Order: sequence, then structure tokens, then C-alpha cells
Amino acid sequence: MTRMDDNNDDQKPGEETTGSASERSGADQDLRAALDEAAKWKNDYLYLRADFDNYRKNVLKDRADLIKYGCERLVAELLGFLDTMERALEMSITPENIVQFKTGIEMTSNELKSVLSRFGVQECKAEGEPFNPSEHEALTNEETDLVAPGHVLRVYRKAYKLHDRLIRPAQVVVAKAITPKEG
Repeated sequence: MTRMDDNNDDQKPGEETTGSASERSGADQDLRAALDEAAKWKNDYLYLRADFDNYRKNVLKDRADLIKYGCERLVAELLGFLDTMERALEMSITPENIVQFKTGIEMTSNELKSVLSRFGVQECKAEGEPFNPSEHEALTNEETDLVAPGHVLRVYRKAYKLHDRLIRPAQVVVAKAITPKEG
């Protein structure tokens, strides 16, 4: 006696047959290929993530170094100015050398202005200019006819810009019109 399901003698209980062995083999190969590709993509992702993490750490370190050592060139230039000032302070001033001392101080001042200029620091002209509260700090006002009312009469402390940003406003006296005296 032959049974109809003799072909399925190898089948375990609960298993269903879904096709021929070659079909199952092809599906297994597709699954293996998909798993291999997923493993490759996961590996690529992990390498990329590690590279990005290293890049991020390097950027943070570079930024910290820039903040910490960014003014190194300026400081190196200013040390030459400091050396000159210390030599000037060591000099004994006599009536015979006062003119040379003053000339040396002027040259040192010009050296400092040159260093600052090379780093983008510019002096802002204020005297005689219209009062501008974004660039000038009014200490007081004074009646005068030397400059127009509302203009800067005198400067006590100069204004400076670093490139295009004001880093210190000028402290000024603002002119106001002379009031007629009653009398």
C-alpha cells in the first residue's frame, strides 16, 4: 500500500513544505546575501561613526587651542614693545637727554600702533565729529563756539575698532551752544 504523502516522510511534525529543495536553497542564499550586506552596512556605519567622533574631538581640541593660544602672535609682537619700555624706564633722565628720551617714547608709541594696526586695530577719529552714542561715551558737555553744538569738543580716551567691531568707545566732551548771559 502506498500512501499519498510518502514524499513527505522526511518532514518533521509542524513543518510545512513550501516548495522544492532548490527553491529553499535559493531563498537561503538570498537571506544569507541580505544578512552579509546588512553586516557590511553596519560595519561601514560603525567606521563612519568612529571617524566622525574623532573629527568632532579634533574640532573641539582645535577650538580650545585657538581660544587659548589665538593671541600668541599678538603677544609675541607686544613683548618687543614691552622690552623697549623697560629699557626706557631703566634710563636715567637728565636735562641733556630729555629730548632724546621724548623721541624714544614717541618711536615706541609708533611701534605699538604699528603692531596693533597689523592685527586689525584701528583708532577711530572723534574730535570735531558729530556725537555718536554708539561710538562715543559723553563724560560731560561744555559751552563753546569752537565746534558746532552736538559735536565732540575734546577726547579723553580714544576709541578703537578691531577690524569692523568697536572694542572701546571714546570718552568725550560734547559741545553745546553758548547761552547768552543776562545782564
